[in-house]
Amino acid sequence: MLYSSAADWRAAPRKSVLVYGMSGLGKTHMSNLLRASGDWFHYSIDYRIGTRYMGEFIADNAKAEAMKVPFLRDLLMSDSIYIGSNITFDNLAPVATYLGKPGAKDRGGLPMQEYIRRQAQFRQAEISALYDTAHFSERAEALYGYPHFICDSGGSICEWVEAADDQDALMQDLARNCLLIWIKGDEAHTQELIRRFDRAPKPMAYQPAFLAKVWDEYLQENKCLEGDVDPDDFIRFTYARALAHRQPRYEAMSRWGVTVTADQVAALKSPQDFEDLIAGCL
Repeated sequence: MLYSSAADWRAAPRKSVLVYGMSGLGKTHMSNLLRASGDWFHYSIDYRIGTRYMGEFIADNAKAEAMKVPFLRDLLMSDSIYIGSNITFDNLAPVATYLGKPGAKDRGGLPMQEYIRRQAQFRQAEISALYDTAHFSERAEALYGYPHFICDSGGSICEWVEAADDQDALMQDLARNCLLIWIKGDEAHTQELIRRFDRAPKPMAYQPAFLAKVWDEYLQENKCLEGDVDPDDFIRFTYARALAHRQPRYEAMSRWGVTVTADQVAALKSPQDFEDLIAGCL
C-alpha cells in the first residue's frame, strides 16, 4: 500500500487516494467534502469519461437525432449551430443517456447489439480514465499546487479488473499512485439502493459475460423477444443481480487498500475527520 501505517499516512506531506464502491454510498460526499477544503484536487472518473473519452460519441448521437428535424438539419449542415453536451461534476446525465437501456424502441430502448456496442465504448473509456489517474495526480500538484489528491471512481471499476491477481496491470497502476479506499455498505444500504433505483432506474455499465447472462434470464423468465422488452423493467430486473455480482469483486479489491463503511463516510464533517478515519483503518 502507498502508506504503510497510520503514522506514515499522518506524516505524508502529500496524500493521494482513490475511493470506490457502489453509487449512492458516499463517494461524492467524501470527494466534495475534501474538495471544498481547498487542499484536495478532485479527479472524477465519470467526468473524465464524459468530457475526454465519450464526448464525441455523445455529441454525435445528439446530432443524429437533431438531423431528423429538417430545420435543425439545415442549420447543422451549414455550421450555423453546433451541438455539445454540458457535462459537469454534478450533471453526468449525457453519459447515462448515451449508454441507454436495451429493449423496445417505442419505449425508448436500444437494439441489444447497439447497447452492447455502447457498453464496450464505455468500458474502454473507463479503463482509459482510470489509467489517467497517475497523470492527474501529478498534474494536480505540479500545475495547480494542490497538496492532496482524491480520485472519485465509477461504480463499475470492479468490472474491469481481476483484483485477486497480483499481476493485474490496472490494479498495480492505481495502487502505485493512490491509497485505495472501499466504501462498503451493509444489507440495509443494499435494500435502500435497490428501492432508490426502482423509483428512478438509471443506465449502468456491465461486464459483458454478466450482461449476456442476465439478458438471457430475462427473456426466458418473461417469455419475450428483444422487441418486447420494457427497458426500465429490464434494468430493474438487473440491478439487484448486479449488486450481488459486484460485491465479491469489491471484496477482492479491498486487499489492495483499506475499507470504510458507508455509515462512517456519512458521518464525516471535515477533512480532519477523513484523515482520522483512514489513520484508524491503517
